[in-house]
Amino acid sequence: MLFAVYTLLIAYASLYPLAGWREPAGSAFAFVAAPWPRYVTAFDLAVNILGYLPFGLLCALALVPRRGGAATLAASVAGGALLSLLLEAGQSYMPSRIASNVDVLANIGGTAAGALLGVRFATQLRNAAPLRRLRALAFTPGAASDLGFALLGLWLFAQLNPASLLFGTGDLRDLFSGAIGARHAAQVFVSVEAATTAANLAAVALLASAGLREGAPARRLVGALLALALAVKTAAFAILMQAEHVLAWLTPGAQIGLAAGLLLALAAMRLPRTARLALAAALLMTATVLVNLSPPNPYFAATLKVWEQGHFLNFNGLTRLVSSVWPFAALVYLVYLAAGKLREPVR
Repeated sequence: MLFAVYTLLIAYASLYPLAGWREPAGSAFAFVAAPWPRYVTAFDLAVNILGYLPFGLLCALALVPRRGGAATLAASVAGGALLSLLLEAGQSYMPSRIASNVDVLANIGGTAAGALLGVRFATQLRNAAPLRRLRALAFTPGAASDLGFALLGLWLFAQLNPASLLFGTGDLRDLFSGAIGARHAAQVFVSVEAATTAANLAAVALLASAGLREGAPARRLVGALLALALAVKTAAFAILMQAEHVLAWLTPGAQIGLAAGLLLALAAMRLPRTARLALAAALLMTATVLVNLSPPNPYFAATLKVWEQGHFLNFNGLTRLVSSVWPFAALVYLVYLAAGKLREPVR
């Protein structure tokens, strides 16, 4: 599942912003035989290598149990080369993107490096003792829990987008155009951010608790997830802003929302599992509505231009996509869990 999700994310990032398509003058694969570019930056090479390294690693981990090491390595590199060629050819149809044979070579190199790591350390990575003990002792077995892990991982990734409210996901306003709304007092933004943060925090805590076994240290595990999410948000601002502004996300609304959401989560986690699923769905829907009705924050407008342009173009598009679709995917997952619970025989 992680391999499939990561492949889709690579495809979206490579073809972002998915607009301005036009027929290329020649073949879409003309870049393969094009002369070596005059300027090749170390940053671009590193991004392409590092971007495909997890692809090769996850591909190898998915294939190793079924194939030998050599076959896994060959299949992973071939898959990365094919994916890179197709996506670079797709960029030939976009005036805002430039297809490059150097990018393809860097992508293949990243895939090969990841696949080598996957083949070499497959046993250790798949059977890591601490992770296996945590999985066995704290979480229920089955694909449902695995899907929940993937959703929580994507939620953590969405926190890398500094343009959203704290824990705010599901913003669909970029899909629609309309007149700019009336200006609001700062207290309105504080209230909306506090409610959004609290609702999302509690919803994610309830979603995470749905996959825990009875007797598992739910509060400690949810606290660790929250701490990791805040660390990711801080890292995003550390990349975007100067060191003294890495906690710029900790606004008055965010502080109130964190306190209220934590209290709500601790109280709601005492509810029966079915009630937790229903409450998590209601909180997600409420938070998504608030995100789409929230007034813009003018204080980040100038700074976010750096994030939305230049080297951060692909990454910005990727984080915005994950942030936009996450609550809807989580709602589907909650319905799936609730339906399975309702189908269980009464004892």
